[in-house]
Amino acid sequence: MKPLVLQGHERSITQIKYNREGDLLFSCSKDQKPNVWFSLNGERLGTYNGHQGAVWCIDCDWTSTKLMTGSGDMSTRLWNVERGTTIATIPCKSSVRTCNFSYSGNQAAYSTDKAMGHSCELFIIDVRNPDEGLANASAILRIPISGSKITSMLWGSMDETIITGHEDGQITVWDLRMGKEVNSVNDHTMVINDMQMSKDGTMFVSASKDTTAKLFDSESLMCLKTYKTERHVNSASISPILDHVALGGGQDAMEVTTTSARAGKFDARFFYLIYEEEFARVKGHFGPINSLAFHPDGKSFATGGEDGFVRVQVFDSSYFDYSFD
Repeated sequence: MKPLVLQGHERSITQIKYNREGDLLFSCSKDQKPNVWFSLNGERLGTYNGHQGAVWCIDCDWTSTKLMTGSGDMSTRLWNVERGTTIATIPCKSSVRTCNFSYSGNQAAYSTDKAMGHSCELFIIDVRNPDEGLANASAILRIPISGSKITSMLWGSMDETIITGHEDGQITVWDLRMGKEVNSVNDHTMVINDMQMSKDGTMFVSASKDTTAKLFDSESLMCLKTYKTERHVNSASISPILDHVALGGGQDAMEVTTTSARAGKFDARFFYLIYEEEFARVKGHFGPINSLAFHPDGKSFATGGEDGFVRVQVFDSSYFDYSFD
């Protein structure tokens, strides 16, 4: 299980995402330049140059033609994946924390931080025929968030709802037709760092600073399972082929110098989806894992760390043969 180490960022990774087929891996970091890589051999295809601040979030659409990034320079950008050129730059009032294309790729959503006197807001935009006019066009829907700010986001089923995770641990479902909240739960007690859907969209896993990851039903928001660790969970992902959940985390970046990598704080951990039991750990990073993603074929996974490296691990055959006794 020799990993590919992708070295291209100068600062810590904030998010990594595979495209739908899994042949491309997108990474963004605090160094202003999102990268795209071949996931098979770790070769870097190129960078997307233009942001003036840390890039917090990244997403690729269904056809791998458009890329969306949100940055601390108070803008959301749409890019042409193939050419690396900017299609549109949308100015915002504060940092853009989350961004996602809808499943159909016709719409996209992004959220801004609560900062500098501006409240946190959720925007839905039409990206069917994007061009520079998007910068001045008004959003399809704009939802002001009165409570704690959005820290992670997912599109619900049929592009009719959006699920948001908040700084205080709340998870909320928004109905886009009515433009209002339809359901919310408070199973987590601290900030939700990441949420990722299962392959079929019926469940999602959330990763929180309260040291747990939880599995939720994406319609009812019922908490189905809880995966406990003894440190912050920064990212969690559900395997597309097996009943496994992978968790990545560590301490806060501020506390990292006080422990060695050998202390086992920076492993990727694997849990059984159903039994909630940990069965494996994968070492590698020299700092907390900030983002983790399974390859769409389920045969490998990638992690992005505070150390600025992206590591792609291919599973050994024994991983697929092993069954829970």
